[in-house]
Amino acid sequence: MRDRMERVEHSQGQAVAAWVAHLNQLRLEALVQRLREQTGNLEEALATVDAAMRKIDLEIVAKNRGATKGMHGFIAEIAEVGVGNARAQVIGEDAVHQWVNDNSPVDLLRDGVAIQQKFSAGGGWFSLRAVEQHLDKYPDYIRNGGRYQIPADHYETVRALHTMPAADAGKLVTSGDVGPSLKDWQHVQEFFATSDVSFESLEPSTFDYRDVQRGVYDRTLDAERDSLRATDHARRDDAHAASRPTLRQGVTATAVASTVEGGTAFVLGVVRKRRAGKKIADFTDEDWTEIAAESGTGFLTGAVRGASVYSLTNLTATPAAVASAMVTSGFGIAALANRLRGGEITEAEFIEGAELICFESAISALSSVVGQAVVPIPVLGAVIGTTVGTVMYQSVSSSLAQREAALIDRYRAEQRALEEQLAVEHQRLLEQLRSVTSVYLAVLERAFSPDVDVALQGSIELAVHVGVAPEHVLDTEDKTWAFFTE
Repeated sequence: MRDRMERVEHSQGQAVAAWVAHLNQLRLEALVQRLREQTGNLEEALATVDAAMRKIDLEIVAKNRGATKGMHGFIAEIAEVGVGNARAQVIGEDAVHQWVNDNSPVDLLRDGVAIQQKFSAGGGWFSLRAVEQHLDKYPDYIRNGGRYQIPADHYETVRALHTMPAADAGKLVTSGDVGPSLKDWQHVQEFFATSDVSFESLEPSTFDYRDVQRGVYDRTLDAERDSLRATDHARRDDAHAASRPTLRQGVTATAVASTVEGGTAFVLGVVRKRRAGKKIADFTDEDWTEIAAESGTGFLTGAVRGASVYSLTNLTATPAAVASAMVTSGFGIAALANRLRGGEITEAEFIEGAELICFESAISALSSVVGQAVVPIPVLGAVIGTTVGTVMYQSVSSSLAQREAALIDRYRAEQRALEEQLAVEHQRLLEQLRSVTSVYLAVLERAFSPDVDVALQGSIELAVHVGVAPEHVLDTEDKTWAFFTE
């Protein structure tokens, strides 16, 4: 019964671990997929800007289309389409801008909406006169759903002047060199008072008037490329943030683990009573109270396990199977510690039991990993592997015959005897080394003494000590004289 309970506990723990690992894997796979898609988004967006640059170079500038006064208008149309599409593509949306380029009343389409661009700085009317002239030529343009697009800086000025009260306008300077003038305000007011164009029919371009001039547009599009890369970086940061473990998922893991272990404890409690010969209808209040207590313990254990495994796998570099093994070992060792404090077991039994618990948990973790690899079905493979591995281990460990146990005991005794012998030999060698070193240091000290006579005698002793042949030792005046003169 105890072995069966241990197998169930290991299986429960590894099931929780496998489920948490599966949740983590799903998050990582979603992150990888988002990053892969974002790489495609950025590449597509940059390619769109590059295509717009080539089209402006080849079809507008190289052909001098529009000449000096009109070229910037064609540049603005192509740049608006290219950049508008690129900004949609970098965030994973479809390109909706289309350059019409057929001399019709429409310059470009945006998701089916007709747009006529007017980039004109003549007369200080902020492109409004050009809008009016177009509407005179095509009076049904606005009624048919068309819109007019003017430079972003023109639009902001028109918007400010359109809503500015006359009292405030009177405070404007007479010249527009340093900002909108009173005359500019009068032009804007006159335009909306006499024209069929409403302010709502206008919209800002992506670009200011100066951004699409010849000799400037290439820098404008280069800056747009940098902006696209910044957007891409921000979206990658968002993807990483979204893939991080969350409190909500941690709570879910805790709740599921608690439910699994609590429900398992309840079922096992009922099964144990039934095997004792009682029918469920005959269960007493005491029986149900006992089962409820075991279930409550299971719920609590499961909650701790779920929270611990989720935290270990996400806040540290701990694999789920190992995390579950650590938690299971912790529960077992805590139970042993209570028995030790209660005097039920000795310290030696506590240590032996703790080692056995850790070893069994390691077997469970390894079996879970192998099982998940062999049966690549989330949770199921881990449970099968844990169950099979634990049963095999318990079968092998319980089937050791007395002969094998005696062999193990004899091996342990031989190892202990060898350790004692090596310890004695080690101590003898240490003593010998200390003695020899002491003599050597004493001779060395005399050889390098400040006293010449002592140093000379010490050098002779040092030479003899290190094994110099007697006939080569300069220990007499004749030998010394002969060595230096011959």
